[in-house]
Amino acid sequence: MTDLNIVALVSIGAHPASGRARRAEQDARAVELGLRLAGKRLRVLHAGNPQEEALRSYLGMGLDELAVLEQPAGADALPALADYLADAGAQLVLTGSQAETGEGSGMLPFLLAERLGWPLVVGLAEVEKVEDGSAQVLQALPRGQRRRLRVRLPFVASVDSAAPGARQSAFGPARRGRIEAHEVAVVEDPLLAASTLQPARPRPKRLKVIKAKTGAERMKAATAKAAGGTGQVLKDVSPQAGAEAIFKLLLDEGVLR
Repeated sequence: MTDLNIVALVSIGAHPASGRARRAEQDARAVELGLRLAGKRLRVLHAGNPQEEALRSYLGMGLDELAVLEQPAGADALPALADYLADAGAQLVLTGSQAETGEGSGMLPFLLAERLGWPLVVGLAEVEKVEDGSAQVLQALPRGQRRRLRVRLPFVASVDSAAPGARQSAFGPARRGRIEAHEVAVVEDPLLAASTLQPARPRPKRLKVIKAKTGAERMKAATAKAAGGTGQVLKDVSPQAGAEAIFKLLLDEGVLR
C-alpha cells in the first residue's frame, strides 16, 4: 500500500471471439496493479459513454466509484484526460498497452505523457517501492527479462501482460458501485475527421515456398511442379513474356486481385 495519488485509465474492450463489449484485458491489469498499490483509494477514469454496461466489470473488481468524462463516439479523449489528471494532482497514471476497440494504436500513453510533460514507462510489470519523490519499478523486456528503473514522480506507465492478472469481477460490487459522469468540452478527433472508413479487404495469401537445402532438391521440386501442371518452367523467353507469366501465376494463386 502507498499514499500515491494513482489513477487508472480504462476503456471498453471486445471479446476476441464474439466481439461483445467487456472490460479490456490490459486495462483490467492496470486496475489490478492500482488496487494492489492504493486499495480503494485508487481512482479509475474512462472517457466515453457513462451508460456503457461493460464499465461495471471494473467496479466488480472492488471499486466504489468510477469516473467518466462524458464524450460522444469519435471525440478526442486526450485533452479531457490531460486536463482532468492535471487538476486531480495525479502522481501515477496507469494505462493498458493497447485498446481492444477503436484505433487500438497504443499511442494514448505516449501522447498523454507528452502533453503533461511527464516521463513514460512502457511495459510496467511491478512498482517495487516509492520514496523521495521517485518510484522504483520493474519493466518487462522480451524473453522474460526484467529491468529495474527509477522514475521521478509524476509519470505515466503502460502495464504489460507480465503484470499480475486481473481479479475476477463480482456481480454484487459491480451493481452497487457508482458511475459518476463529468461534463467536459468535446473536441473532435482530427484523425477521424480527416479519414474515411471502408470495409477491410482480405489480405493476400502467401505463396507456398519450397524449402530445399541442396541444388538437387530445388531442381526436383521445380520439375515436379512443372510435371504436375500447376506451374511452368520458362526457358529463353523475353522479359515481357516472363513478366506476363509471373503476373498470371500471382492472379491464379490469389495473391493479386
